[in-house]
Amino acid sequence: MTQKRRVVIMGAGGRDFHVFNTVFRENSSYQVVAFTAAQIPGIEWRRYPPSLAGHRYPEGIPIVPEARLEELVREEHVDEVVFAYSDLTYEELGHRLSRALAAGASFRIVGPLETMLSSYKPVVAVTAVKTGAGKSTLSRALVREVASRELAPVVVRHPMAYGDLEAKKLIVIQVPDDLEKYPLTVEEREEFEPYLDLNVPVLAGVDYGEVLLEAERLGDVIVWDGGNNDWPFIKPDLWIVVADATRPDLVSTTFPGEVNVRMAEVAVITKIGVAGRGKTEETKRRLLEVNPRLEVALAELEVTVDRLDLVEGKRVVIVEDSPTVTHGGAPYGAGYVAAKKYGAEIVDPKPYAVGIVKRMYEEYPHMGPVVPSTGYTQQQLRDLEETLRRVPADTVLVASPARIENMIDVGKPVARVHYEARIVEGPSVKELVDRLLERHPPPTV
Repeated sequence: MTQKRRVVIMGAGGRDFHVFNTVFRENSSYQVVAFTAAQIPGIEWRRYPPSLAGHRYPEGIPIVPEARLEELVREEHVDEVVFAYSDLTYEELGHRLSRALAAGASFRIVGPLETMLSSYKPVVAVTAVKTGAGKSTLSRALVREVASRELAPVVVRHPMAYGDLEAKKLIVIQVPDDLEKYPLTVEEREEFEPYLDLNVPVLAGVDYGEVLLEAERLGDVIVWDGGNNDWPFIKPDLWIVVADATRPDLVSTTFPGEVNVRMAEVAVITKIGVAGRGKTEETKRRLLEVNPRLEVALAELEVTVDRLDLVEGKRVVIVEDSPTVTHGGAPYGAGYVAAKKYGAEIVDPKPYAVGIVKRMYEEYPHMGPVVPSTGYTQQQLRDLEETLRRVPADTVLVASPARIENMIDVGKPVARVHYEARIVEGPSVKELVDRLLERHPPPTV
C-alpha cells in the first residue's frame, strides 16, 4: 500500500482552509497533520474542527504558529509544505520556501484552476495587485449596475476565518441584524457593512461549496469581491484586477498579485488623482509589460466625509482599514486623504498607542500617522478604544467601513469617510456588465 504523504498547509485563516476542502479533505493519498497560521494576530492555537475537516479527521486538525514550522516538519515527519495564503512580496514568499526546504520538506503551491469552483450563474471577479488598491469600490459599482438591470446581484467575499470556525461555515448577511448572528471581528464587518447600504446580500464562510450554493440561490449574478490580492475561489466569466496608481512598483513584485495581472482580462487603475499622471502612466506600463492583452481603465477614487463641521480646521485622529495599512503595506488610506482634502490637522496617534495598536506600529514601521482598525479579539478592541481616547484630538475620522463607533466608546465625536471609484477612461462599469451578461446570460426559470 502506498504511504500517505504527510502535509502541512501554511496559511493565514482563509485560502488555507479552502485549499484543504477542495484538494485534500477527501484525498486518501495525503494526511494533513497541521495548518500553520500567520499575518493575523490571535488565530493560531486552535483546531480546524471535525465537522469541517471530514470523516478522515475525527479529531480535527491543529492550527499552530508559523514560527514553529521547522519543528513541526521534523516532529511530524512532514513530506510537503503547501503554501496557501496571499499578500506577500516575492522576498517573503522566498523565505518561507527556503524554510520549508531546509527543514526537509518539499514546497508546493496549489494553482488557481485546481481550487476554483464552477457556477451556473454569471460570475465577475474583482481581484487586486495588493491589499488597499480599492477592490470593493469597484465591486460596489458593479453591484449597482447589475441591480439597475432588474437583476439580483449577490456578493461573495474572501474568507476571514477567525474565531469560531464552525459558526462561520456559512455567513449570510442580508440585513443589519444578521451582523449579530455571527461572532464577527471589525475586519469582517468592514467587508460586510457597505453592502447592507446597497440592500445586497453578501456571503463568506469557511466552506465555499456551501457558500456558492447559497449565493446561487440568492442571486442572478455573483460578484467575487476578493480579499487581499488572492485569486478567486469561483471561476469567473470576467476577471478584473485592480492596481493602485500610488504604488506602481507592486505590479510585478507581489504574490499572488502578479498572478491576477497575468490571468485578468481588464485592469482598473485606481487613485489616479492622488497619484498624478506620472505614476498612473508607470502603473499602466508595468501592467502591460506583465500582460500585454489587458484592457486598462483609469478610475478616480472620490473621497467624502459625512460631517464636514467635525473635520474642517479640526484636530483629527484617523482610523484606517487595518489590512490596508498593516500587511497591505500602504502608509495610509482614504481617511488620511480626506483629512488633507478638507483641511484637518492630523494628530499623530503613535505616542498614545497601547496594546495591539502599539505592537502594530512596531511590526509595520511603514505606517503613517493613522490608527489601524485592528479588532480581531475583545482585548484588541479595548486597546483600540483606549488608544483613540488617549489621542488629544477633536474628532475621530473613521475610514474603516465598519462602524467601530457602535462597537467601542471612542470618547469623541465621529465623522465617517466614504469613498467610491469612478472610471474616467477605458471600459466603463456599464460596458463591463454588458460584456459579462453577453458572455454568460443569467439562467431563466
